[in-house]
Amino acid sequence: MTHMNYDTPTWGKDDHLALSDETVRSRRGLIIGVAVAVVLALVVAWFLFQKKPVQAKPVEQLPNVSVAVPGRLAVARVISATGSLAAQIDMPVGVAGEGGRVTQVLVQPGQWVEAGQVLATIDRSVQTQTAASLAAQVAVAQADAKLAQANVDRAQALVGKGFISKADLDTKIATRDAAMARVRVAQATLAQQHASNGRLDIRAPAAGLVLLRSVEPGQIVSAGSGMLFRMAKGGQLELRALLSEADIATLKIGDSAEVTPVGSDKHFAGHIWQVSPVIDPSSRQGVAKIALSYDPALRPGGFAAASIRSGTSDAPQLPNSAIQSDEKGNFVYVVGPDDKVKRVAITIGEVSDHGVSIASGLVGNERVVLSAGAFLNPGQKVKPNLSKTGI
Repeated sequence: MTHMNYDTPTWGKDDHLALSDETVRSRRGLIIGVAVAVVLALVVAWFLFQKKPVQAKPVEQLPNVSVAVPGRLAVARVISATGSLAAQIDMPVGVAGEGGRVTQVLVQPGQWVEAGQVLATIDRSVQTQTAASLAAQVAVAQADAKLAQANVDRAQALVGKGFISKADLDTKIATRDAAMARVRVAQATLAQQHASNGRLDIRAPAAGLVLLRSVEPGQIVSAGSGMLFRMAKGGQLELRALLSEADIATLKIGDSAEVTPVGSDKHFAGHIWQVSPVIDPSSRQGVAKIALSYDPALRPGGFAAASIRSGTSDAPQLPNSAIQSDEKGNFVYVVGPDDKVKRVAITIGEVSDHGVSIASGLVGNERVVLSAGAFLNPGQKVKPNLSKTGI
């Protein structure tokens, strides 16, 4: 019979429980250690952050720009204008006599003519016959007058001898005087016909340039036909420049001007010879007439621009490099007291070898950026370097 050993040891189970508790305690200690390490790391990091010295802010690099104070210089005041070209003294030429059929046209547009030169002739066959008839009447009247004078001469010789009376002599003298008067009437009538025939020729009223021809051979013309030729007296032309009320008030006779026809790069010198005494109430403009010498490139009726020099004025001047432009117009950059760039709109005046005059926008005491304006922006701070040479 087998005996059960009830004293068999049970250490395996208890030992396993003991080992598990030890493991738990070990892991718990590990977790606590890690947590303590993290807290310490955070504390150290916080401490280091609080104690980190503040670094100096980097120095801003400001662009160097050249500036100049333009001041004000005396420059020629230039007024720009536009207008139409025309003859300075326009002469329309038409029929002065009774007219008729044109037989010849002797000139063409662009041709120079002298005073009294025949421009066109009109058929005068009828008028020529009339003149011949009148000339014959003059001859008849002269013959009658000659006979009457002979009768007077004979009567004067006989009256002294008593062959005829004094009354008969007086009658013959009266007849002679009447015959002489008829001669003068016939001669005047013939001269009138010759003058009328002479007016059948269309003649130039003065020396000048033919601008327009509107008649052809075979055309029937009369005093009511209007203008057949148009001439510029002496070939002198003008530009009728339209100017504002303010500009025209500054002009005076003799001011020089430069005229440029549209489509041409040629410039023509002229001068103001007349200033309109009235202003158009609707447009508030007046007309200044610029006298020009004849040139084939100047065509009456054409359009042209003019630059009129009218005295001098004080204005700032800048080099062309300082002028900027965009869709809003011309402008410059000005450096203010805070060394910040500011955009200033300007109006350009006269352009010369000395620079560009500023008609409006600047006073002259501003610090204007001379170059590199295209790389700047309004409000940008810069380091201005005052140019010693200025313009």
